Amino acid sequence: MASKTIRIKDDVEVHNMIILKIKDYIKSRNLGPGDKLPSERVLSEQFNVSRRNIGEAIEKLESYSLVKSVPQSGTFVAEIGSVALNGIIEDIITLKKEDFLSLVETRLMLEAKSVYLAATRRTEEDINNLQKAFNKYKTKILSGEDALQEDMLFHLAIAKTSKNSTINALMLQIVPNIIATFEKTHVSNEEGYLFEIKKHEAILEAIKNKKPKQAVKAMEFHFEFLIKFCEDF
Repeated sequence: MASKTIRIKDDVEVHNMIILKIKDYIKSRNLGPGDKLPSERVLSEQFNVSRRNIGEAIEKLESYSLVKSVPQSGTFVAEIGSVALNGIIEDIITLKKEDFLSLVETRLMLEAKSVYLAATRRTEEDINNLQKAFNKYKTKILSGEDALQEDMLFHLAIAKTSKNSTINALMLQIVPNIIATFEKTHVSNEEGYLFEIKKHEAILEAIKNKKPKQAVKAMEFHFEFLIKFCEDF
């Protein structure tokens, strides 16, 4: 079975440098909501960093709704004032490992309660929505593509099924921040793909069968790497 590694990005400092440079670029050119940023290639050359790092820094900004990437069009400044933009960016670059650990720990607690309530309260409509989210995840991961967004949407669908608006709101806030900071996870062969699909399927089946304790166990098994990260921190 393929192993997966989950770790905090080694190049967080590079991303923070890029984010600050993008902030300075926006300010120096007096860009406002809806204005377009240069392409990743141009920014890569201008900042003398890899396009991968540019892309990841932009993903992080987008997770905080500071920019918006439009396929085939480019990246645009979001509908937010300059004061708010500068303040949020300062918060982003001062996020320390200890703060990130708190986010991870909070997510684990929320996910456990969320899936327990989902298995208790789910309706047939909820099951249909969860099945659709799972199918999209399964299709993407079997194609060998990055299924990070589909994975996130599956977990957010579980939070919605919990019928707890506070859990749902907190998950919407926490999950994108974690994804923006963690290295993307990878499986390298068919056996690894199937293993990940089975983890998600076990969660879905427990919710379908209204077995909350089994759902929590399936969720904990799915998050064994995140749990290990917290234990080893």
